[in-house]
Amino acid sequence: MHSVVSRSLKVFTTTLAAALLALSVPALAAAAPPAGQCANTQAPPPPVDTSEKPAPGKQAPPPLAVPAVPVGGPRMAECGLITPDGALNPPDGNTAASWVVQDLDSGAIVAAKDPHARQRPASLIKTLLALVVVTQLQPQQTIVATKEDAEQECTCVGLVAGGQYTVDQLLHGLLMHSGNDVAHAFATALGGVDPTVAKMNALAAKIGALDTRAATPSGLDGPGMSASAYDLSLIFHYAMKQPEFASVVATKNFEIPAAGGKPPIPLFNDNKLLGVYPGFLGGKTGFTDDARHTYVGAAQRKGKRLAVVMLRAEQKPTKVVDQAAKLLDYGFALEDDRATPVGQITYQAPATTSENGDPSVLADGGTGNGGTSAAASAAKEDPFGVTGWIITLVVFLIIVGGFVVGHQRKRAAG
Repeated sequence: MHSVVSRSLKVFTTTLAAALLALSVPALAAAAPPAGQCANTQAPPPPVDTSEKPAPGKQAPPPLAVPAVPVGGPRMAECGLITPDGALNPPDGNTAASWVVQDLDSGAIVAAKDPHARQRPASLIKTLLALVVVTQLQPQQTIVATKEDAEQECTCVGLVAGGQYTVDQLLHGLLMHSGNDVAHAFATALGGVDPTVAKMNALAAKIGALDTRAATPSGLDGPGMSASAYDLSLIFHYAMKQPEFASVVATKNFEIPAAGGKPPIPLFNDNKLLGVYPGFLGGKTGFTDDARHTYVGAAQRKGKRLAVVMLRAEQKPTKVVDQAAKLLDYGFALEDDRATPVGQITYQAPATTSENGDPSVLADGGTGNGGTSAAASAAKEDPFGVTGWIITLVVFLIIVGGFVVGHQRKRAAG
């Protein structure tokens, strides 16, 4: 009898183990990144502080969906340096985790490094806010700053509660000095912070910036904040087509007139290449503890206009602006050699495919999600979940195993 029961238990145990393995392997495979996948394909690196902690009662949004086909061309899916065949590598000393050099006229991507890695944009997201502003507000429209606008976490230009400012004046404060008080004032004028962030994300999705999700109007880190060097290159390419934007980022000095009983506010462009690098056209700088240093800048030489975006850079061994200047030099050298582009800025926003292979049409409304995450798609397909099915199968097999063992005992006893 003992041998019969043992054999029955052995068969049951083997069957149970095989069933569990069959169910758990797909679950583990879904959780593990595919072999050779680039780092930060879905989300930026973990934050170093609590800036992205959701408000009480809220959850952080899931990662944005990853397009099935890399936007901008097949080489945009590569992780390391992406240079034309036979071209020399860019100069040493660049510290950016991701960067893109593009032709501002044709949209050709001259060279890149990990262009679709998802990083934090810091104040480069203000270029997206500026795009919303120039398309929805009139330059001479008056905005009255509120107490909340004036009390934002700085960098600030020094807006005064009750002060009256034109959109054009504030746009200079936003892009030249990266004023967070100005970003909040624009958000107030556009209907509030949440509606403004939704408008920014809807515009990003509309023009094809599929790695981008703003969490704040200013670029201060928040839950779900995401961008990429490719996306910010696309946004800057689009923004430089807007005359008002291009004029403001090229302005070296500006003065916001006296308002609210306070003296005029002098502004000096934060982008230190302006007036120093030959043919420099302007750009934007940014920094947070989580994003590190971020940068965008453009220059013109011999009729060619190039722009560089750098994300997650450091100020050592050389300043970020000097690293950007070397990348611009490198890009112009490649253009002189008529090197073959490695990609292309593409405005069309294709349907995206979540990680489990299900198509998801990009949202163009005010949700700000820009697509459906793999986790959300999987949950919609299978609300019970893999774990639930495993537990159910285990219970079922235990019951069946009990009947088998009981039946074998009866036969052995007879």
